[in-house]
Amino acid sequence: MNSEKEKKYNYDKKTALHKAANWCAYQERSQQEVRDKLYEWQMKTAEVEEIISSLIAENFLNEERFAFAYVSGKFKIKKWGKIKIKQGLKLKRVPEQMIKKALNSIADDDYLETIQQLLEKKQRTEKESHPIKRQFKLLTYLHSKGFEKDLVMGILKK
Repeated sequence: MNSEKEKKYNYDKKTALHKAANWCAYQERSQQEVRDKLYEWQMKTAEVEEIISSLIAENFLNEERFAFAYVSGKFKIKKWGKIKIKQGLKLKRVPEQMIKKALNSIADDDYLETIQQLLEKKQRTEKESHPIKRQFKLLTYLHSKGFEKDLVMGILKK
């Protein structure tokens, strides 16, 4: 007995294009996400590339727009640092030039202010009393959020 149902997709190119366009209209997507979804729908390679070309031509798919939306969301909502955001974009196979351009959209003042806010919030909840261990835990926390160690150390020393 197979407890997990295998989904069978049998979309023609027109249906897949329509479904992919709706999927892209709902939320910004990277080309790789769309490509993966189309392969999940068991589309052929030639069809996948044609559909992606159509989505780009109709402006449903825009890698630069996706990169900026991703950076903005992850920074403003999830409070991620540039390192973690960059890793996420690389996993989505966004070109390096677009990653740099999108990361530059984060204002330096906002970035430092976010580090400061996260640090203050974590300091209130951190139970460690030994100063060196406490500082290490704060540094580790902010580094895990994707912030650069040198910036965090600079703020911790203040």
